[in-house]
Amino acid sequence: MCGRFTQQRPTSEIAAIFEAEDLFDDPGGRFNVAPTDEAAVVVQRDERRAVVGYRWGLIPGWSDDPRIASRTFNARAETVATSPVFRDAFRRRRCLVPVDGFYEWLREGATRQPMRIHDPQERPLALAGLWTGRQDPESGIWHRTFTIVTTSPNEFMTPIHNRMPVVVPPDDWVRWLSSTTAAADLRPLLEPSDSWALDAYPVPPLVNNVRNNGPELVERLQPPPEPLTLL
Repeated sequence: MCGRFTQQRPTSEIAAIFEAEDLFDDPGGRFNVAPTDEAAVVVQRDERRAVVGYRWGLIPGWSDDPRIASRTFNARAETVATSPVFRDAFRRRRCLVPVDGFYEWLREGATRQPMRIHDPQERPLALAGLWTGRQDPESGIWHRTFTIVTTSPNEFMTPIHNRMPVVVPPDDWVRWLSSTTAAADLRPLLEPSDSWALDAYPVPPLVNNVRNNGPELVERLQPPPEPLTLL
């Protein structure tokens, strides 16, 4: 699964990287984005590509219960094309979720050590996402939400977790974002791949609390010093 990530860059920089308009105008500095938070995503309609702010946790237009978002922040690649919750968005409303890294928890005996997963050169990772809109029946306001597609782990992620987000390489951004791309042409992107290099390191348990935010959350956790040996 993918339950936390960081968006440290301002959306103006994200827009430049993805050759998009910045319609969100967010300063960045997000080190602990969690489900139901608003986050920057990249969407495309025809030839217009934009960075916008949607809430994490997809609420299908037919749902009358916004609480479903707590269970729909991830979509499994294996069933995304057939799931009643995600299939329509998979066909027509795909997005990219730009992150500077995401967190997973490595189980070490009885403890769970948070790990930051990132690009070794600190380039942004474009995670495969889906989005949709839902109109509030009382206010008439449209609320747009998104989910992150996950798949089985590649060789790097296997020791850390049994799922990982789908990372879309830059050469495939157009294919993923285009609403005219056939589902069959998207299938190869959903398979676990080692084509994109990843790195990981342990971070402080501060990230366990969604209320915490700041650069200290991504600081590398240093191992305890070796005990002195008395001769």
